[in-house]
Amino acid sequence: MVGLTARIRRVGRMAEAAPTRPADSPIRSAARGSVQLRHVDAGSCNGCEIEISGCFSPVYDAERYGVRLVASPRHADGLLVTGVVTRNMASALRDTFDAVAAPKTVIAVGDCACDEGMFAGAYGAVGAVSAVVPVDVEVRGCPPSPSEIIVGLRSVSGR
Repeated sequence: MVGLTARIRRVGRMAEAAPTRPADSPIRSAARGSVQLRHVDAGSCNGCEIEISGCFSPVYDAERYGVRLVASPRHADGLLVTGVVTRNMASALRDTFDAVAAPKTVIAVGDCACDEGMFAGAYGAVGAVSAVVPVDVEVRGCPPSPSEIIVGLRSVSGR
C-alpha cells in the first residue's frame, strides 16, 4: 500500500485540464453553476442518446461542469431534447416543458432536433423541437460528438 501511495505522489494528476470557461451567455444568468436537465427523446434513432451517455461517462464527465440528468421534470431546470418531434410525442414534450419550473432552458441535440434532419417532411413528424417549444441552445451534428454536446451544456451552466 505504501508503494501505491508513493507512485500516486510521483505520477501526479493524470486527468486533462478543463477547457477554458465559456463566454458569458444571457442564458440562465439567474441560476448559473449547476443545471439539472430532464432528457426527452422526442423521436430519435438513439444515436444522440449514445453520445449523451458518453458525456456522462468517466471519459468526458459532464457532471464536473455542473450538469446532471434528473428523472423528473419537476426536479429539472431545463430539457435536453433529442430527435425530431413525432405526432405521438408532441403533447408529451409540451407537458414536460410545462412541468419544468421557470426560468427554463431547452437544449436541442442533433440535426433532427434542430431542423428535422433526415426526417424532414415525414408523415409522422410534427417538426423540429423549436416548432413545439422554444429552444435556447442548439447542438448540431448527426450525431454530435460528446465534446460538442458538452460545449452546449457548458454554455448553459457557465462552468
